[in-house]
Amino acid sequence: MARTDPIADMLTVIRNAVMARKDSTIAAASRINKAVLEILKAEGYIENFKEQAAIGAAKTIKVYLKYDPDKKPLIRGLKRVSRPGLRIYANAVKIPFVLRGFGRAIISTSRGLMIDKEARKQKLGGEVICYVW
Repeated sequence: MARTDPIADMLTVIRNAVMARKDSTIAAASRINKAVLEILKAEGYIENFKEQAAIGAAKTIKVYLKYDPDKKPLIRGLKRVSRPGLRIYANAVKIPFVLRGFGRAIISTSRGLMIDKEARKQKLGGEVICYVW
């Protein structure tokens, strides 16, 4: 069975691992998934990630999750916004604020993936990939 939405699959894997209080999890590797993970790492939501050798036919990425000193996950929620059946776009003025600025929206712009704050600063719009808080 072909995967139709690798980003949603990866977000679900991370969401489930966080709820189970796992130290790390394994997701499917793709360029867009790596770009999303780069942003999550830069924003401090995950510890790190590392591409692994192919298991069977598909390459994977090991994602190391991050928790605060009280063992509470730094990722409180992940939500896929734009999906293959319904693409959601926003111009620079209409990029949504996630939890009134406490969360982040990941936007796919003409200059690559970036967080909502950076896209507003550069006056770029694009596809709203997901929300993280």
